[in-house]
Amino acid sequence: MTDKTIVTHDGNFHADDVFSVAALKTIFPDFNLIRSRNADVIAKADIVIDVGGEYDADAGRFDHHQRGGAGARDNGIPFSSFGLIWKKYGLAICQNNQDVADSVDAELVSAIDAIDCGYAEGVAEGISLSRTISMFNPTWQENGDFDSCFDEAVDFAARILTRFIAAADGGISARDIVAKAIENAEDPRVIVLAQYTPWKRTVHALSTEALYMLYPSQSGQWRIQTVPVEPGSFEDRKPLPQSWAGLSGDELKAVTGIDDAMFCHNGLFIAGAESFESTIKMAKIALET
Repeated sequence: MTDKTIVTHDGNFHADDVFSVAALKTIFPDFNLIRSRNADVIAKADIVIDVGGEYDADAGRFDHHQRGGAGARDNGIPFSSFGLIWKKYGLAICQNNQDVADSVDAELVSAIDAIDCGYAEGVAEGISLSRTISMFNPTWQENGDFDSCFDEAVDFAARILTRFIAAADGGISARDIVAKAIENAEDPRVIVLAQYTPWKRTVHALSTEALYMLYPSQSGQWRIQTVPVEPGSFEDRKPLPQSWAGLSGDELKAVTGIDDAMFCHNGLFIAGAESFESTIKMAKIALET
């Protein structure tokens, strides 16, 4: 679709215009990109991003710098150009999966919008993705071309966006698997997964009883992992037995009485054995300790 012309501003660029172009490449892979602030060029464009002083999604205008901005989410985070593009095209980019589109908006798009609009509340400290994108700009000591640097930043952003979509899709699929494992558990304190699946968010959302998660490792051995008291916490609902801390091989076998016990982390949050049956035994010992 080479007849589609997309315009964004020239010069220094930020994450919102870079990610907007990266997102549109999914919808219009062969569009003609022009970076300009010229009013005549803007007027002739099919889609205008982050310049032009107008927000009208039906007309293909996606700026947020005009007086009054371009609206905000229910949580107060204003829309930058990326948020406006995602609002119109995000669902299509995510293959019409609303859950995935909403997850990407919550985890990626809204954070970039917040930083771009100076909405600091809820934005993590430290080096952000927005700052990383800005570092693609030539420094004052360099003679780099802004347009070629912009293209490099877009390629980088497109890869990041692809991985965010994949992660969101994987997380949503995992939610259903973990929910079924919780429902089918013989003991609600011990949840068994047939394969490793991201589980923490779902377990915290659906089970107050779960203490241990059992799953096979990539090498075919089995693991038992504790459930934290809350997401991100280093405190567990019920740690593994103190006597196991830091042991491995014969030492752990002697303490547990399990012939194929392999290791227990010193932090008492994960241990392993060769077989599923032995890992179940570890869970039973841990429950009784």
